[in-house]
Amino acid sequence: MMQSIILPVLIPLVAGFLMLFARAGGLPLQRALNLLTTITLVVISVGLLMHAADGSYGVYTLGNWAAPFGIVLVLDRLSAMMVLLTMLLALGALWYAISTDIDRKGAHFHVLFQFQLLGLNGAFMTGDVFNLFVFFEILLIASYGLLLHGGGRERTKAGLHYVVINLIGSTLFLFAVGALYGALGTLNIADMAAKVAVAPEERHGLIAAAGLLLLIVFGVKAAMFPLYLWLPAAYSQTSAPVAAFFAIMTKVGIYAIIRVHGTVFGEAQNALTSLAAPWLLIAGIVTMILAALGVMSARNMRVQIAYLVLASIGTLLIALGLNSREALSGALYYLIHSTVVAAGLFLLADLIARGRGRVGDRFHPGPPMPGAILLGSVMFFAAVAVAGMPPLSGFIGKTMILHAALEGPLTAVVYGVMLGSGFIIIVALARSGSMLFYRTIDSQEMEGDPVNKRALVAVLGLLAISPLMVLFAHPLGQFTEAMATQLFETTGYINAVLTTPTVGGAE
Repeated sequence: MMQSIILPVLIPLVAGFLMLFARAGGLPLQRALNLLTTITLVVISVGLLMHAADGSYGVYTLGNWAAPFGIVLVLDRLSAMMVLLTMLLALGALWYAISTDIDRKGAHFHVLFQFQLLGLNGAFMTGDVFNLFVFFEILLIASYGLLLHGGGRERTKAGLHYVVINLIGSTLFLFAVGALYGALGTLNIADMAAKVAVAPEERHGLIAAAGLLLLIVFGVKAAMFPLYLWLPAAYSQTSAPVAAFFAIMTKVGIYAIIRVHGTVFGEAQNALTSLAAPWLLIAGIVTMILAALGVMSARNMRVQIAYLVLASIGTLLIALGLNSREALSGALYYLIHSTVVAAGLFLLADLIARGRGRVGDRFHPGPPMPGAILLGSVMFFAAVAVAGMPPLSGFIGKTMILHAALEGPLTAVVYGVMLGSGFIIIVALARSGSMLFYRTIDSQEMEGDPVNKRALVAVLGLLAISPLMVLFAHPLGQFTEAMATQLFETTGYINAVLTTPTVGGAE
């Protein structure tokens, strides 16, 4: 099992290169290889999660160099869950891309898809900050190509903004990494945590500045206020399967905040303890307010979904800012829910746009839509889920966070913002559904395409995770509570990484 920890990183790397050569065999061969690889990774991810479920840590030392001097991959409940979530999302997005022939619209779609998986899985499993930067760059480079896949003026414009902002973020990342290395002499997350706990007081200022700079970098990735302006255009202008796949991208920033800040500054027991929490709470409140206003003012469905992604980020930041185990447990539950539902909505928006013909997904009266009852029913289900209404999983996640907020700071503000934003989102989604499915123009002919049943499977598969989360809410809640406890008790992570021997016992 310890050797299998590297497989979510190694397999996409090898598969990506193989698909470069598979282009000579045509698109069907690339599709088959990509599907086979992704399904294999789903199975491996399930196995890794089962291994980590008991709270044990798995540490893989690359090159047989022990931490903190060598590169390590670390498996725990959080990293295993994030890898599995990524692979389920990837399978749904890939199935949709193949079913709708979107992968035909540009070169190297399948190659970039696997390298994106390489970057994502590596970011979730790496045990040091420098290699977190490396995997960030891999996933960003792949995302640049996927974002622009198929071309188009608006897509290129949105892609340019996305590239520029992330390049700035990468530059700040290097500054932060350099400052932390200068202050601590290490970039291994576990070793950094051990050294921050005993850092002399005269270095606290430098460490705090570097830590907050790192928070800005992660905030860019997570689309935290005021660093979110790239997200609505980028997510709404790219193709549907890429937007669905990108639903995990903002969660990479959330994961990095939990992993790096939660571990390095979690139990410092000095002035650096929980360095980011106050900033996260404020940023989450503002992000959620602006996201709700964006949902209300959106003029088409894809932009509205992009702002719904932003609203989920605001909710997660508020939970992290509350800085308690109960809030973190709720955040992890809500993270799973918001990711899969947003991905399903992006795919559903594309099916609706195809069905409405020239009107697309704009909130304007259009001609009758083929399969309107089916698509309308699916949208109603997705709207209930994404708005956090009972009985679906969004309601459970938000309830867990709101319950934790009773004992946290700014309780009245948190309740007012989350409930008020939720109400605005419900009103906006009701208006959108009415416009898309009820306000039709008189027309004897349906202009749009009939519902692609194969593509609909991907939508239903992703959205079905929400009721499953309700059906298994108790065991899943216990798992997220155990995960939150493990994340708060950073000593276990630190000891596991720093005491894992190399193969053969070499030091």
